[in-house]
Amino acid sequence: MADEALRPYEDRMNKTIESMESEFNTIRVGRANPHILDNVRVDYYGTETPIGQVGNIAVPEARLLVITPWETAMLKKIEKAIQIANIGINPTNDGKSIRLVFPELTEENRRDKSKDIRKMSENAKVAVRNIRRDGMEAFKKQKKSSDLTEDDYKDIEKEMQELTDNFIKDIDKRAEAKIKEIMTV
Repeated sequence: MADEALRPYEDRMNKTIESMESEFNTIRVGRANPHILDNVRVDYYGTETPIGQVGNIAVPEARLLVITPWETAMLKKIEKAIQIANIGINPTNDGKSIRLVFPELTEENRRDKSKDIRKMSENAKVAVRNIRRDGMEAFKKQKKSSDLTEDDYKDIEKEMQELTDNFIKDIDKRAEAKIKEIMTV
């Protein structure tokens, strides 16, 4: 009973973690990461298109991304889209492809990125706690309308708290792993 009742809230908590992970992927860590371009959109014949759909993105070296468009006419548009996205790296156009060279992060930049990750993880924890609150309010309404017994309510409350605690631990673990990745020189 309780597992089935908690499933929608568990799904929402999973989506929160997925969202946090995708935010983490957009953070530049000094190594080439194609995910940094996930939010970059290129004007492809009047349609805003993800950069990965107008060309090939390769990582030939640890600190280099190479974008080779399917059509050379797209080079200027891709270059402009990267500059507008303000990812902190200036693209270099060689006539056939665009190169993004990732500079080494300074110690100060690493600390700033770590703060950003802590902020993102804290936002994810708040979202998880809000989901728990929403669930508990829904279960209280069910208890008031006699759709849920007092014992069932107590069981659900306990399981909801355990679920929330597990997600909070997972968020902390993922944030610490990302911070460790950033702080590693």
